[in-house]
Amino acid sequence: MTLRADVFLYGDNTEFRNPFREGETIFGAAARLGAEMDVNPRVTLSLGAFGNQRFGSEDAFELVRPIISLRVQGRRSGFAFGTLPSRAVDAPPGPDRMGPHRLLPPLQRETLSFDRPYEAGLQWDFSGATLRHSIWIDWQRLNTPEHRERFDGGVNLELRLNDVWSFPAQIHVVHQGGQLFSTGPVADSPAAAAGVALSNVIHGARATVDLYGLVSRFVPDRSQPGLSRDGVAFFGRAAAERNGWRAHIIFWRGRNFIKDEGDPNYQSITRDGARYRGTRDYAEAGVSRRFSLAPAASLEVSGRLHRVEDHYEYSYRVVSNVSVRWHLR
Repeated sequence: MTLRADVFLYGDNTEFRNPFREGETIFGAAARLGAEMDVNPRVTLSLGAFGNQRFGSEDAFELVRPIISLRVQGRRSGFAFGTLPSRAVDAPPGPDRMGPHRLLPPLQRETLSFDRPYEAGLQWDFSGATLRHSIWIDWQRLNTPEHRERFDGGVNLELRLNDVWSFPAQIHVVHQGGQLFSTGPVADSPAAAAGVALSNVIHGARATVDLYGLVSRFVPDRSQPGLSRDGVAFFGRAAAERNGWRAHIIFWRGRNFIKDEGDPNYQSITRDGARYRGTRDYAEAGVSRRFSLAPAASLEVSGRLHRVEDHYEYSYRVVSNVSVRWHLR
């Protein structure tokens, strides 16, 4: 048996004031405490408790949930059933890659790691010499007389041609529905991204360039087809990493791209729900620094400049991951 504590502290401040996204400050901590019991060398049962505490809240915890998870680990793949795994201490650095499943921000916004740090469902991860993927489904809400059920699922994969070239692809779907009760509309929001990535070491720094083409289908109500929208977009990112430092720039152009759970700065819909009828432009530049406090603890600080159409704004973020274990005989 292993006693385990995973703590994720987050502080995010966005000084936004544009037609697409409002500024917000999110400070808090998400903690998981529990025990891992090895059924055999490949199968582990985890039991414990999860709590998300927002600094300044009148409540002790914003969310409290049980941790019940079965994990099957192979040589190259792992399967989780129940509470999905927490964010790893050695997760890739950078505020633009901080979403729950490392999807592109237009598909799933980064702040979901703070707003919704608890997920439960199924997840299959595979890491081979050529193929790497993560496939999951997460239930967020049951179908009751008061509302429809809601869940999301997706695929994040990468096919590596060699040490320089790779071909990433991502799919994410948010669905609201259910057959037991019919309160509320049946809605769908799928989107996909595919592209090419170039990575190489130049003068001691790891340089990467990612280019993606994206498509989306937004269906807010299946009973009203006239409200549905099909969107297309381009996402380009360049980054350089060295000695814990990372700098990146992002360029985005989209038309009619609307994605539930996506970052509003990329969307073709304004805060008041009106559709933006032109071509959306967005860009950002940022720098981050990862500090390895210990093998089981890290601290990351980042700052970004954003251009949302003709609005220029900034944001900054501080996050820390701590994961400690106590082995019991």
